[in-house]
Amino acid sequence: MDSREALGSWLEGPKAVAERMGADFGYRGERLGRPQSGPGSLAGPGRRIGALFVDGWLASLIAYGALAHGDLQRANLLSLPVFFAVSAILLATSGTTFGKRLFGLRVVRLDGTRATIPQALLRTVLLCLVVPAAVWDRDTRGLHDKAVGTVEVRI
Repeated sequence: MDSREALGSWLEGPKAVAERMGADFGYRGERLGRPQSGPGSLAGPGRRIGALFVDGWLASLIAYGALAHGDLQRANLLSLPVFFAVSAILLATSGTTFGKRLFGLRVVRLDGTRATIPQALLRTVLLCLVVPAAVWDRDTRGLHDKAVGTVEVRI
């Protein structure tokens, strides 16, 4: 192997090298019994991040509006608890938040049923900690989803 191949394999990552050698990883969600596309398929990272951005923006807007004086510093401190409350309540009752609904997503258990209240609460706590949500597996499922046995799917 010459230095160009070694550098290329390092830049592409281990998955690309393994696929070139004949390994078949399948599509995202195949190991979980999810369809490859359409309703019930795993949500891609772009949609998930977009929904999270919308939910965070709405929480900030609610926190800013809740303060009569419009104190931006206090509103920033209040936005995380507002995000937690809104997300946990909406996920526990409907399986989706405003951002997720806008992007066509829903949080369900691995068997396809709605997440329970404890699952929704723990998932939201872990999401607010950021690190578990930033670590994904090859199905783009974050540690916050793996810890509670949920998955984010397309509606």
